[in-house]
Amino acid sequence: MNLSSTNVEGPGTVRPAVGKRSTKRNTSAVRARKLAPFAFVSPTLALITLLTVVPILMVAGYSFMDNVIVEPNPVFVGFANYVKVLTDPAFLAALGNTFLFITFSTVVHLVLGLVFALLLNTSLLGNVTKAIFRVVYILPWLFTIAVIAVVWRLMLDPSGVVNYILGTFGIQGANWLSTPETALGSVTFINIWSGYPFFMISLLAALQGVPTVLHEAARVDGAGWWQRFRYVTLPHIRPVIISMAVLDLIWTSQQFALIWMTTGGGPLNATEVMSTYTYKQAFSNFDFSTASAAAVIVLLLTMVLAFFYVRQQRVRD
Repeated sequence: MNLSSTNVEGPGTVRPAVGKRSTKRNTSAVRARKLAPFAFVSPTLALITLLTVVPILMVAGYSFMDNVIVEPNPVFVGFANYVKVLTDPAFLAALGNTFLFITFSTVVHLVLGLVFALLLNTSLLGNVTKAIFRVVYILPWLFTIAVIAVVWRLMLDPSGVVNYILGTFGIQGANWLSTPETALGSVTFINIWSGYPFFMISLLAALQGVPTVLHEAARVDGAGWWQRFRYVTLPHIRPVIISMAVLDLIWTSQQFALIWMTTGGGPLNATEVMSTYTYKQAFSNFDFSTASAAAVIVLLLTMVLAFFYVRQQRVRD
């Protein structure tokens, strides 16, 4: 008998825990696979926390205090800053101007964008003509806000191009950006002119995604252009229209550079919006507590719009 090939175990022999080691190794591997995605996104999460979450929490904390930043010992005042902001006539005027500014801008953005998108999507124009119109229509989107503000300030000057053209038709011009009655409308017009190309491109992509078979079937059934647009085209692009509208409300409510570089919120607070009001409170009046409270109010209003945008995206998906 060959004893070397026989597995003999005495009373004191301890068998290695091979099964336990294998189980621990598998558990560690599963844990590593689960933690790997978090390791990949951890640098981004750290940057977001450092650059976004921490400043928001700091501003929220400043809004409940007085004499912040400029004084070494701030004083806790509770909701006094919010009461001060919400009862300030300048803030209420800025809130109303913001509502008018974002409402008219969004509506006209969508209307112009849809009209130009339909024009570029029609089969009545040749490819060369469409290419030329695309270049012309997209030009406003190529300029920065600074360039747009400077150009339109020169054009809307009392001795500028706009008044000169109106004068050739016998129409009296105006000081468009310096008169309270026309300043807000002029700034809104500039914002509409600079922003409609984005909606045009987005809606054009949505129109090109509508199946042509549906249009052909509706045409065979005797549907006219309006019936095809209402019952075929519009239902397909409605999710894009709603998403773009909510997104534009968020973007336009944050508009600051254009208004600041054209009117500065004047004249007589005629173009004052919530972004310029907050900026003036912080860096003109050095009242950082009031500015923080106004910033938190703007944040809450923007979060409401963001909630509807995310909800619409989920419904769309």
